[in-house]
Amino acid sequence: MGLLSRRPLPLPPLRLRRRGRRPLEHCGALLLNPSLTLTLACFYHRWLATTTRRKTDLTESPATKQPAAWMKQRKDKQVSAAHYFRGFFGSKDKKTSLLIITILATLISAVASCTSITQRQDVRPLVLRDVPAQRLAYRIEPDVAAPAEVKTEDADDKIEAIQIDFNTRRQNDALVRTVRSPDGQRALTLYGIADEPSQEFHIDLYSADGRFLRNLTPPDLACVFPETVAWSPDGNFITFIAHKGAKPTPTPTPPGAIPPDTGETVEASPLPSVAPAFPAVPLFNTEQIYICNRDGYDLRPLTSREGLIYFYASWAPDNHALVAMACKESEWEAREKEFKLATGRPRLITLDGKERLLDDELTEALPVWSPDSSKVADAFDADVMIYDAASNKPTQARIRLRDALIAASRTYETKTSGAGKENESNESKAGEKTAADSAIPATFNPIIRLEWTSPEKLYLETAYVRLIPNDPITSFQRWHLLTLSPQAAVLK
Repeated sequence: MGLLSRRPLPLPPLRLRRRGRRPLEHCGALLLNPSLTLTLACFYHRWLATTTRRKTDLTESPATKQPAAWMKQRKDKQVSAAHYFRGFFGSKDKKTSLLIITILATLISAVASCTSITQRQDVRPLVLRDVPAQRLAYRIEPDVAAPAEVKTEDADDKIEAIQIDFNTRRQNDALVRTVRSPDGQRALTLYGIADEPSQEFHIDLYSADGRFLRNLTPPDLACVFPETVAWSPDGNFITFIAHKGAKPTPTPTPPGAIPPDTGETVEASPLPSVAPAFPAVPLFNTEQIYICNRDGYDLRPLTSREGLIYFYASWAPDNHALVAMACKESEWEAREKEFKLATGRPRLITLDGKERLLDDELTEALPVWSPDSSKVADAFDADVMIYDAASNKPTQARIRLRDALIAASRTYETKTSGAGKENESNESKAGEKTAADSAIPATFNPIIRLEWTSPEKLYLETAYVRLIPNDPITSFQRWHLLTLSPQAAVLK
């Protein structure tokens, strides 16, 4: 009997289809599961190698068989993943090898493309609210027209119906100001009493048609800074600044003194009172911010830092917090003696009383909110500071404008003083620098006011302020515009 041929039997090709279906109909499932693909490929190769080895052993002649020891060593040897792939790539079935390589290459490219898409950081924010303060870019336009959105509300504005009520029923009280609620249905009435200091006042709640509703402040709480009394933008809260009131007390009769006998008999009678029974409210010797609900109840101090004077507070447009200004009592008294405007440090205060100091530098300019409530801006001399106000990781940015404002002031003086002829005569003296050229222009002044009219437009007012007792005077008033935008993104 002749020897059988050593040539192995033909290997069955790798089929990825069932009878009656297209060959690549189920390739999508393999592409979606790379581990399944690799497992099936390894299993197929192991089955392929075992079958081939068995069929080869059956057709080998005794003279060509390998020694038993070598076969046992080969059987016990661990086959690595690289051996499997070499088996695939060395297979005589070229179609099978090509299909496996195509599947693996597709998997690698798909995973790489998905990773690159998720790790790309070229997505730009659509609104400035999402841009941190330190990532803002700016462009300044000096000497522009005053913004039309600037508030021109008179601090002494009074609702006529409420004024009539004071003129007829409350002639002993002086109406100071009325503050309408956002819906226009109610009003806060600020009024002074004859036997109290002129700068102090109390607050009552009225309807817009002049009907008294209730007293809002207790008698022993003296309110100050009438321009800071405000409703929250949604009309649910009321804030004001107050301190412990100092009522005058009568002088006691000296011992042994006898009151004069006038001969008149005075009958005792109870004095009527319209004041409600107020719950106990903490009082402080220095000015603090107080808050209550829209009906005047739940009155409580929002700040309680004795020794600090809070003299300004402003609501965020979305009601989430207030920005305030405060200074030490000694700093207030020092500025007052020099007839200068008060200076303070800006800070954020949430509705639960938590406080975040924005800057430790003193400034006269009052802070303002961005229209989207995400940031706060303030000015320090000729610089503008912008702070994140609605972020868990707040940042801040300082915009230095001194050089730009000085250059703008020189241009402004040239245009307004008619110095064209002087400039023509100075052209012959090229290269000569005079003291006037290096001096700071008279129209250069610090920033005294900010108006944030839209997320990308921040207006600045520069002026010289001189304070005469109870009457500040400003001169050289000029407006400038800062246009804000996101910085160019760095693509990775």
